[in-house]
Amino acid sequence: MKAKLTTRSSAAVCRPFVKGKFMYVADQKFYVKGVTYGTFAPDEKGLQFPSKEAVEKDFALMAKHGFNSVRTYTVPPKYLLDLALDYDLKVMVGLPWEQHLTFLDSVKQQKDILSRVREGVESCRQHPAILCFAVGNEIPATIVRWYGKEKIEGWIKKLYKVVKAADPESLVTYVNYPTTEYLDLRFLDFDCFNVYLETPQKLSAYIARLHNLSGDRPLVLAEIGLDSMRNGLQKQAEVLTWQIETIFGKGCAGMFVFAWTDQWWRGGFEIEDWDFGLVDRQRQCKPALEAVQAAMSHLPCRLDKWPFISVAVCSYNGSATIRDTMEALRMLDYPAFEVVVVNDGSTDNLADIVKEYPVRLISTANRGLSNARNTAAQHAKGEIIAYIDDDAYPDPHWLHYLAYAYATSNHAGIGGPNIAPEEDGAIAHCVANAPGGPVHVLSTDEIAEHIPGCNMSFRREVYLKVAGCDHIYRAAGDDVDLCWRIQEAGYTIGYHPSALVWHHRRNSFKAYWKQQKGYGKAESLLEGKWPQKYNGFGHLSWAGRIYGNGWTMALKTKKAKVFHGTWGSALFQSVYQPGDGLMNALPLMPEWYLMAALLGGISLLGILWSALLWALVPFTASILIIVAQAIYSAAKNTALPSMYRKSTYYLLIVALHIVQPVARLYGRIKFGLTPWRRRGAGWNWKYLFVFRNKTFLHWSEKWYSAEDYLTALEQGLIDQQVMAQRGGDFERWDLQAGNKLFTHVRCLLTVEEHGAGKQYVKIKSRVSFAFFCTAALLTMAALSSLSFLYQQWLVGTVFAFLAVAVLIKCTFEKSNVLHTLQLAVAGLPRQEVVPMKVVHKDNAGSVVLTQTREAKLIQLEQNEETAFEASGPKSLSSVHGV
Repeated sequence: MKAKLTTRSSAAVCRPFVKGKFMYVADQKFYVKGVTYGTFAPDEKGLQFPSKEAVEKDFALMAKHGFNSVRTYTVPPKYLLDLALDYDLKVMVGLPWEQHLTFLDSVKQQKDILSRVREGVESCRQHPAILCFAVGNEIPATIVRWYGKEKIEGWIKKLYKVVKAADPESLVTYVNYPTTEYLDLRFLDFDCFNVYLETPQKLSAYIARLHNLSGDRPLVLAEIGLDSMRNGLQKQAEVLTWQIETIFGKGCAGMFVFAWTDQWWRGGFEIEDWDFGLVDRQRQCKPALEAVQAAMSHLPCRLDKWPFISVAVCSYNGSATIRDTMEALRMLDYPAFEVVVVNDGSTDNLADIVKEYPVRLISTANRGLSNARNTAAQHAKGEIIAYIDDDAYPDPHWLHYLAYAYATSNHAGIGGPNIAPEEDGAIAHCVANAPGGPVHVLSTDEIAEHIPGCNMSFRREVYLKVAGCDHIYRAAGDDVDLCWRIQEAGYTIGYHPSALVWHHRRNSFKAYWKQQKGYGKAESLLEGKWPQKYNGFGHLSWAGRIYGNGWTMALKTKKAKVFHGTWGSALFQSVYQPGDGLMNALPLMPEWYLMAALLGGISLLGILWSALLWALVPFTASILIIVAQAIYSAAKNTALPSMYRKSTYYLLIVALHIVQPVARLYGRIKFGLTPWRRRGAGWNWKYLFVFRNKTFLHWSEKWYSAEDYLTALEQGLIDQQVMAQRGGDFERWDLQAGNKLFTHVRCLLTVEEHGAGKQYVKIKSRVSFAFFCTAALLTMAALSSLSFLYQQWLVGTVFAFLAVAVLIKCTFEKSNVLHTLQLAVAGLPRQEVVPMKVVHKDNAGSVVLTQTREAKLIQLEQNEETAFEASGPKSLSSVHGV
């Protein structure tokens, strides 16, 4: 048994604080290795704890077996806190109240609860043994459903404020459980859940879900365990072993085993038909106690063999921040890794700084970010390549979590979160809460559609197999393209919520503006290569959900629905958010500013014809919507550190919400990504006057299925940068091609069989003018007619010109789509399937056909260096995800 400490450690007398996904004590990461204590039958004084002598024996045994935290369900006496301090134990203090009753019905009862919570905090406030205060534990789902989630969230927030007022430096949490997981409690310092799942797969998957609900805050499992009475002593030990290893491996900040002893009192009775304790009622140790100690000794996670990882840092003139990166990489305690720094032609003293550290430095001419990433991959020795930007630095256990994620999955790539360091200052944190930052997109709780380049890793074999990053992306967009190509090749990309890096945000308005313009350029390059992923306005449609702060939110959204199950019986109750629809999405697009500008231009014509001054009404409304969305988003979707929660900074975030779409729009328009963009083979005069169905014919000497032809036709359209959409289950068309804002063509395919494998393929196309085109044309024509009717010749001429311009655009767009379709039909297979080519724009903006993906792979296998050769304009800026 561990003797009482005569000299308390510095950590014992320091109060914990939250930093990112973890808790810290005295600047050291503090993993909660806890056990629950109680509740016990009250003594003659009503105290629900054992005697001081009994508590000391329990705490000594806990400390001996590696525990550092204890959870109580009622406010402990001072002697218990003092003993916890003596044995280096932190205490999670439960603040009990009548949560099983309809407690909001009476104002008097509410005041009484708040008063008792305040008294409980004040009785032990600022005691150095306190880990945190828990303002509740599993409010019953029926009570939450009775009042509604919003009222319960508001009540918990009220309790949170009471605790903070009584003890401002304390950490505050609420212990939730799966049946009410939908409660939005992001104001808490960290999240706690009681979870009892008895298979590793279910526990692993549910922890991933809870991490996504918690965001960038720590996650602690406040109760785990198994009943040894029903399952046996050995089974209890086995289950607790894999539960603890899974919890820490999945990146939780800690856990509490339920319970220390089989002695348990509840509702006025001793509970004797459950034995969840690590020791029995006589304090005799069970096998589970030794098993838990062993499982807690492997932190942050356990693997039989750690893979060798190559950390790659690519930099151009990054001397201002790269020292932070190098220092943090030096502090990694991962057992098997190397650091490769690629100096991409820097003109500052970057190389001199890097040479101070034990890393491999590779200096090249300035060839762009993608080339630098590929150079790092060429020289890497690890089976995994982990990329981090020169303006970011990793958590000490970054590589541990990446390695664990690879060891427990078949993912080709894995990413993690990137969080702004608190010490970066107010402007950087405002930028971190503004739109357009580096975020991850998840298709499921654990599978990503996109991971940002500042924190991404890949199996080196797969990275080389897909030919690495495309050199056309010199500063941004390479991570998006790489993720899509890896998924297109049949692999998956994972996400580990605790494999985090600290990422410096732009620290000035000018830098943020420049960054967002660069992202607009990257969007244009991506759309040129992946037109099928963009809509008519030129906006990317993610299949997954975007995570992160700062997204501009629609003013009117469909109300989220909670899945309660029949009569509220579901064990796992979740929130489902319906889509907002096109009308709510339109004001969120950068092109909304173009519409506002058009309305402003029409209202200016009111100088010539006063009737047009009515356009000031919709113009003003469009501007007010922009401002209102920015204010609403800054209020609802901002997570500033407490020191920066000032009205001045919220106003800056509002301004960034307004400015960001303008910067993106500038970059998009400058590089050709406009709603009126032309994609395809170009117009052909013989299709200018085709307004009805047009049938294209194709003869093949070899048999193919209709699906083969449609797939080849779809790829042929995509290769020519035309949006191609497949028909649904109830459609009488197979493919739709063209810009849906102006003109689109719907195709229907049939195949005639002529024997001996010979086929005659017929593709019937039907031209349709889009609603947007028709509405714009009619509106301009009507305004022009009215202007001439009132003898406003100049105004009428302006509107007539706009109407003619729309008509010409639609006509030529129709010719372009039909011509492109003709070329795609001509490329259909006749003897053998032609390898599909990759289309992109060169640096001058012209459409070029690069080598096939197959040819890239062959070339890579023959000569990796040749595959990675690239050229382009000599510029590079800091890289973030698009």
